[in-house]
Parts: sequence; C-alpha cells; structure tokens
Amino acid sequence: MHPDLPFLISLTQVPQVGPIHARTLLQHFGSAEEIFKSSIHALEMIEGIGKFRAHSIKSFRDFADAEKEIVFLQRYNIRAFTIHDPDYPKRLLSAYDAPVLLFYKGSADLNTKRIISIVGTRRNSEYGKLITEKIIRELEPYDVMIVSGLAFGIDAVAHKAALKQGIPTVAVLAHGLASLYPPEHSQLSKQMLNQGGLITEYISHVKADKHQFPVRNRIVAGISDCTIVTETAVKGGSMITADLANGYYREVFAMPGRTTDFKSAGCNWLIRNNQATLLENVQDLVKLMGWEEKKFPLEKSQDDLIILLNEVEQRIMDLLKEREQMHIDVINSTTGFPGSRNAGALLELEVRDLICSMPGRIYRLK
Repeated sequence: MHPDLPFLISLTQVPQVGPIHARTLLQHFGSAEEIFKSSIHALEMIEGIGKFRAHSIKSFRDFADAEKEIVFLQRYNIRAFTIHDPDYPKRLLSAYDAPVLLFYKGSADLNTKRIISIVGTRRNSEYGKLITEKIIRELEPYDVMIVSGLAFGIDAVAHKAALKQGIPTVAVLAHGLASLYPPEHSQLSKQMLNQGGLITEYISHVKADKHQFPVRNRIVAGISDCTIVTETAVKGGSMITADLANGYYREVFAMPGRTTDFKSAGCNWLIRNNQATLLENVQDLVKLMGWEEKKFPLEKSQDDLIILLNEVEQRIMDLLKEREQMHIDVINSTTGFPGSRNAGALLELEVRDLICSMPGRIYRLK
C-alpha cells in the first residue's frame, strides 16, 4: 500500500474539494499528507483554493474512514490507483478533471493498446441492440477493450456482446464497490471480473445517485481512444458523454438512424452538427483511428534496434525534437491529426519509454 493512500482517500472526501482542486494541491505540495499538514495561509495562496476550501481541509477530521476503506479494499482485492500510479489509466491523465484516485476490481489492463467506449440509450430498440452487437463482432480482430457504464439498454448490450466475443470489457460505475446498480446486472458484473472489470472514483459505501451518473461519464469518455454512440435521443447521458469526449479531443462516432426515429435523433444531431463522425462500419473507424497496423521505420534506438512508428507517432516525435517539450493543446493544434489519434500516439510513445508526461499536461522526450 502506498503510504499516502489514507491521506489521498481523505482528500477526496473533503467538502468542496473536487478532482481539479485536488490535482492542483497535489501538484503544489507533492502528497496528500503534506496538504493536510500545511497551514491555512499556505493553502489559501493556492490558485482556486481560497479561504473557504482551505478551512474545509484544515477542519477535516474523518481520517478513520480512510482506514476503514483500506480494510475494505484489502478484503475484496480491490486496487486503488493514484494519479502517480503506473497502472492509472494514462489516457485519463490528459483530462483536466480526471479523478486523483480510482478503485478497480478486475483483470483487464486499463492501459491496453486500444480502448473504445460504447454508449447509448437505456431503452434501446431492436435496431440499437443489433447494430451494437454487429459493431462489437467486427471489432473483435482489432485487439480492443470495450468500456461502458453497466446501465440498462445499450451499455448492457455492449458488455454482453464483448463477453460473447471474448473481448475485455470494463464498466465505469457511479457508486462505490460495496453495492451494484442496477442490481439486475449483478451476474453480468461477476462475469466481467474475469474478462474485464469494474472501476469507480467513489469510495465503497457511496450509493448510486442521479447526479453522479453524468459525473462518471467523464471517465467513460476520458479512459478511451474514442466513443461510439449507437442509439440515443437528443437528451441523455450518452449525449453528455459525447460532449465530454469532444472536449478531451477524443474521436466521437455515431450510428445514423431514420429521421423519424426518436431513439436515433441524438445520433443524427451529433452527425449533423459535426459533433460525431458518421459510422457505417468498423472499417471506417479503423481507418480514421490509424489502426491499420501500417508502421514506418524512423530511427534506431540506443541498442541499435529499429524503432517502428506510425505517422502520428513520428510527427509527435519530430515536434518534440524541435521544441523539447509541448503542452497537449499545442500538440493537438500542430500535428494535423485528430486529438484522439494524438492521445493514442502519446500513450504508445510513453509506454515505449520514448517520451514522458509532466505536470500540467506537458510532454517531452526522454
């Protein structure tokens, strides 16, 4: 167990201190323990914290709850990933409001090569079910992981189809791991533990609440390379997820439906307003995401082995050689490629130890 974990759990429970504030504080003080040890004056001086949050931190006393949480984690073999943990989902780190702490139970690699989120209405039609299953069947050869929210409707269809195809699938929950919502998906969640997993930012005793579902959707959007919306009305959680994914510079795809079909109205709106790319088949997605496995020799590594980089990875490496370090927004505006492809390339380069990420969403060569 990381020595800072009890303090980090406590930090996430301080009233009015959300993920953005917590991340700012951690970048400044280095650890959650140091945050709680610091003076009110030192806390007040941090941008965005101010007197109210500083007093909220200094008056926090429920540290015993963190110890109880750690006992729960150990008892049920649940992993806690801090933003400094090498197993923390690296794609999510580029999101400005990423959780500073995640709880995960499962077997899938959250930093696997390709991750796709699939979302949609909770009251799907037979068309929505069939098209979601078809997409997942066609994705099977591409070594992907499927992420969704374990809700009724398209979420459950996506998880079940992934299990059937032998594809890893992870659910992002809007509550703690001591309970499950909806309870009807208890058996499905158990199956997913052996071929995927369950992840949440909420400590164990937190129950599902309606305001937490839109909040968790940012993880669904941020943890993946792209998001597919297969069937949705104009309003709903899927539209929130699509908007978040666009904000994180991730590619969004939508399956078109009939203009008279209320349950496809959201997908059609996303396509019509250039908020999503029209998706007719998986080959379109594979091509746009650069997943065709075309590699190009770039240079030799230190041990004289040829490094094979695709065109996006090569472009990023060239930019970093010119400028030494770059902010993610500058990379996205300079490469000429979609943000989703840049995010995937940055992850691949970091995994291969060619670049490293720095505080403030800045990247540099190793």
